[in-house]
Parts: sequence; C-alpha cells; structure tokens
Amino acid sequence: MEPILHDPADNVVRLPDGGPRRREPVPDLSIATLGPARITSPMVPLLDSRQTTEHYVDEQDRVLLDDTVAGISSRGGPLHELPGMEPCGPRRKIFFDPSKTRAGIVTCGGLCPGLNDVIAGLVRTLTYHYRVRRVVGFRNGYQGFIADYGYDVVELTPERVRDIAVDGGTVLGTSRGPQDPEEIVDCLERMHLNVLFVVGGDGSMRGAMQIARVVAERGLLISVVGIPKTIDNDIPYIDQSFGFQTAFGLASDAIRAAQVEAKSTANGIGLVKLMGRHSGFIACYAALARSGADVVLIPEVPFALEGEGGLLAHLRRRVAERGHAVVVVAEGAGQELLERQAGADASGNAKLSDIGPYLRQRIDEYFAEAGVETSIRYIDPSYAIRSVPANPYDSVYCVRLSQAAVHAAMSGRTEMVVGRWRRRFVHIPMSLAVSRRNQVDPHGDLWMAVLESTGQPVRFG
Repeated sequence: MEPILHDPADNVVRLPDGGPRRREPVPDLSIATLGPARITSPMVPLLDSRQTTEHYVDEQDRVLLDDTVAGISSRGGPLHELPGMEPCGPRRKIFFDPSKTRAGIVTCGGLCPGLNDVIAGLVRTLTYHYRVRRVVGFRNGYQGFIADYGYDVVELTPERVRDIAVDGGTVLGTSRGPQDPEEIVDCLERMHLNVLFVVGGDGSMRGAMQIARVVAERGLLISVVGIPKTIDNDIPYIDQSFGFQTAFGLASDAIRAAQVEAKSTANGIGLVKLMGRHSGFIACYAALARSGADVVLIPEVPFALEGEGGLLAHLRRRVAERGHAVVVVAEGAGQELLERQAGADASGNAKLSDIGPYLRQRIDEYFAEAGVETSIRYIDPSYAIRSVPANPYDSVYCVRLSQAAVHAAMSGRTEMVVGRWRRRFVHIPMSLAVSRRNQVDPHGDLWMAVLESTGQPVRFG
C-alpha cells in the first residue's frame, strides 16, 4: 500500500492517486479536573473482584480519534502523539469523599426517549456503588434553581426511581431557555452540592459551561458533567445520541402507515414529516428501516420543486409508474423555499417555517393543474415519538452513559460530557460537544444508501 502523503503547511492530505482531501484539524481533547484524585474509591473491591481481569480504567490509555489507516497516516508523528479521548470508567482514586458528597440532577430542553433511564442510572450508581449520601433532582430544567419560580427539589433514591423507566418524558420535568448562572451557582452553594449532572442538548450544555465558569471564578469545587441529549443525533464526536434508535424505529412506523394509506387510494401520496432541524439522520434511518419511501428530503441537500428535474415532476412520474408515492421530509429541509421566520425559540434556535403543510399544498396544486386526481395523507408523529419510553437498546445505552457520567464526576472531571466514540465510552470537553452540528454527509455512504433505497435522483433541480 502506498503511503498517504500530507503537507502540514496546507492541511491537505495527498492521496496515492494525487487527489487532495482536507485533513481535519486536531481538536483540544483535554478534560478539566478539579484537582488530584487522592481518595480510594469505594468501588475498588468490585474492580478487583476477578482474578484475571481488573476493571478500572488505565489513566494513560486513549481512544483514538481516527480509526482508518488514511486518517492515522495523515496525522504524522509517533503513535503516542496521535489525538485520542479519555476512556470512561471507574478510577481507583477519586476526588470526592463519597460520605460528604451531595449530587444534583437536572433535565433540560425538549423531551427525548430515555430521560428517565438516565435519571435512574445516575441515582443507582451514586447510591449503590459510591454510597453518596444525598441525590436531589431539580424540577423543570434550569428554572428549578431559581428561587422566584418556587419549585421544590426532589429527593431521589433507588426506590423512588425504580420504575420510572417504563414511562416516557422526565419525572423531573423540563423547560427551555437560559437562566442566570450566578443564581444557579448560588443555589448549588446553599444546598452544599458537589456534583451537578446536566441532561440536555447543545443549549443546555452551553448553560452548563456558564455554570462551570462561575464555579471556577468563585473557586468552588463543584463538578459539572453533562449527558448530551438530542433526538436528532446531531452531537459531534459521538457515534449516536441516546433515544435516537427509539425515535427512528417509531418514525419508520409512520412511514409504513403513510405507505398503506397511499396504496389504498388511487394515485395516493403519503407525506411524513419527521424531526431534524439541521440534520436528517432520523429521516434517513427511518426510510432505510422501512424501505417504503420514494423520496427523502433532508436539510443537508437543497431541492427544487419546479421543472422537469424537480421534486413535483418526479412524484408525478413515480405515481404514474407505481400508483402511489411516499415522501419523507425532515422538518429543517427546504427552508430556502419558504419565507424566513423572524426571531428564535426559547432554546435560542432560529425559528423554522413549516415545510410539511407547504409541501402538501404544493403537491396538491401541481397534481390538480396536471388534471391528475390524488389524495394526500399527511402524518407528523413528532410529539408521539418524543414522549415514548426508550426501547431496550436505548435503555441499556442510557444506563451505561449515566454510569460513565458518575465515574467521571467522582474522579473530579468537570465541564465535560460522556458519549460513545468508535463504540467506546469516552470523555468529551463540553466546548467540543457544542462546537458544531453533526450532519448527514451528502457525499457519504449513509446518503448513498438512501439514494439506492428510494431510487430518487442525486439532486432535484
């Protein structure tokens, strides 16, 4: 195999065939700590319980950022200088004395399958394995810290969280929008909390970073650890966000329903709008899981409606060939076709125009003008999907994420999130987790798989 050449000066990888490929810059993967870990972990007896295997984490080990020969070769330099992430897991030495540690949990932002699993996992690990004396939950997101709202805290014990995973939503409640980090830290100080677990999306993690900043400015020893939540699967440096498998599984059921409805009427069209403000992962995976979609529209790939190469003409041809058609559209797709909405929502995201009803109207008008009688079945299952309990896969994933978050916090890590990278659980700096959005690559294998499955053209227009 010919070596892959790289030129550090232009940050471009030169492939053996001479073609350039942009090399990813090395991100800062270092994790902040509150200080040296000097206390023997109460988990040591469990870590040494087997004669052949020790289950504690090698502090010097790393999970490599790159997993291909091309990627590793492009970095250059010796093996020990390759960029890598800290592995998750219990340490032999921890920072906090469990007998004097009090922890808080807050859930923020929109609902997502698995929130209750995360809460239950945090409480059990803190109580059973670290013997932390008190765990409390804050009601209704960051509002629960602010005195003016008047929300009581929830005492969380293994008994109280034993059955919560069978329900959707979050037993702590949630809210959107920022709150004053100074007031939040005031509350943490009044309650003598040492650890705060934040379960939420990118806006929540930015809020957690502000809390960690105030903590540092006051010289406090409080760990702030995040379990990132997004149903859209758009967090960078994470293989998959929790709740995503549950979401696209249920979304595929909506596609099946739309297909049945479309096939049951003459020239029927099923139109399904799914979650995905900026990333089309749910639409792609749901369409692949059900293989009933004729068209998938995602934010990453602009499309045109008019003209022989446009979406409308393609739908007419597909209906003529098969007698029906199914369109799957992510909520953030086609925004360039709509009037831009002013302002932002409570989470700070730009408001989106509603692509679903717009597409329904345009498809109906186009077929009417062509003299083709049709019926359109429009399905938007978003809230039904967000509110359900996690499936077994996501439930297990949530428990393992929560355990990893507790291990990290008790060892004194802070301003970081836990996630899975290359199928290994790792520590990720919060700043990196909110640095950009993970999106479907229009030139990648996932989108190619969708094109192969639907038979749609590479571009409409």
